Amino acid sequence: MLQSHQTSKKNIMNHQHSYLTVNPRLYHKQSALPLDNPKLAHFNHALHQSMSNLPCDVLDWQRIIGADNDAFPEGFKPLAMVYAGHQFGQWAGQLGDGRGLLLTQIIDKQGKLTDLHLKGAGKTPFSRFGDGRAMIASTVREYLCGHALSSLGIASSNALGFVVSDTLIARNQMERAAALLRTSDCHVRLGHFEWIAVYAPELLGEFTYQMMDIYYPEVGNDINKFLHAVCQNTAKLIASWQLIGFSHGVMNTDNLNITGSTLDFGPFGMMERFNPTWINNHSDHHERYTYQNQPTIGHWNLQKWLSCFSFLSVQHDVMLACLEDYEATFHRYYDKGICHKIGLDSSHTGAVDLAYEFVGLLKTYELDYTNSFRALIGVLSDDEHPYEQDLFDQLTQKISAQGGIERWQDWQARYIATITNAQQSIDLMTRTNPIYILRNAMAERAIQGALKDDFTEVSRLFDLLANPFELQSIAKNEDITPTDRRDMTPVSCMS
Repeated sequence: MLQSHQTSKKNIMNHQHSYLTVNPRLYHKQSALPLDNPKLAHFNHALHQSMSNLPCDVLDWQRIIGADNDAFPEGFKPLAMVYAGHQFGQWAGQLGDGRGLLLTQIIDKQGKLTDLHLKGAGKTPFSRFGDGRAMIASTVREYLCGHALSSLGIASSNALGFVVSDTLIARNQMERAAALLRTSDCHVRLGHFEWIAVYAPELLGEFTYQMMDIYYPEVGNDINKFLHAVCQNTAKLIASWQLIGFSHGVMNTDNLNITGSTLDFGPFGMMERFNPTWINNHSDHHERYTYQNQPTIGHWNLQKWLSCFSFLSVQHDVMLACLEDYEATFHRYYDKGICHKIGLDSSHTGAVDLAYEFVGLLKTYELDYTNSFRALIGVLSDDEHPYEQDLFDQLTQKISAQGGIERWQDWQARYIATITNAQQSIDLMTRTNPIYILRNAMAERAIQGALKDDFTEVSRLFDLLANPFELQSIAKNEDITPTDRRDMTPVSCMS
């Protein structure tokens, strides 16, 4: 457990609160609203060490995450951002940080700008009808998923830790509130530009150049290069989601940032039995944000974002070129990645077709996405990889039980004939296909424990997901078992 500091508020971090340099109309400075009796549920020591040269006992993180303003060190200058956005394809008008505060921005040990953002910090001018608080359930899900995606090598927000408290909040019933100290390389959303374009277009040029200077210094003063870079990074992010089977669930324009890192975990889901049309958000009545739609929605969101720059005289053909760049970048990264998942380079003759055929098998026979790709190691090796051989045997049995054994054997024969170096392919698949993902049932077990102030499962899953590509002794059979379809109900946006 971290030890508490008493009164020290000296400047102990390398602050660079760049967002304070933008026009004051774009944010609201305010204090956090403290939680009652916050209890530190889990702390990310590895992340902390990557951000600070100081030992963990220098700050009382329990008080900081609990929104105690008196515990904030010098340099913390909390603010709520204003932005707008399109939600479920409709213009939603002004939005903003309704329950979160950007506490500060620091330069971490790697020299990267990192935001410290407190989620669940109480009401802001942008809370609309909300109370500015967060549920324990949504906090646990975001904490574990940000950590899981980061460990998988996917650009994502993460978190230093979270607390639970005695503060009561009204949801479907009265519940205790939680708070999360989120970290991210950027909280500037596509929706920031949309707000400015509608409500303060005279600020768009200044703001755009500031964001270019902060997040894309390599483009200099070339707005066209900036637009292309954002589109490319968004394409890479969504390709990485598709490859790992991650479905964001609520890809509104205010939930995508300009650096291409995952932000705002709401009703997300990790693909288990492969169903590209699975709806994981119970508010998504028109199936807008299904897994298979994510690349198209990314394109749609960027189109809305790019249209803002007509105020800066960016030509329509430039915007079209950016969208074409997005499409080409997505397909290039996805094709490369899906081939790596079957142990081949995308330049290898027939590799892309084989990979797409395998995905087709997963869809036809509703096979587990993660386990099935890992099972391909068992096609090429048996004795040295007993875990993967067992997955392969299970996969064959499931396909055979549904009358698909000839199709499966035909694919295997063509696949094996394509492999030129089995060990290299095995090594590539081992690095590319995880053993462990955050399955829905895993998150639910952690939530149920946390609701009772038992964080044992949160801690175990945190350790398990830190090394998703390696077999671990702390794993349980449930960690690799697909959730029953009857239990795969959509997740609520309520948080």
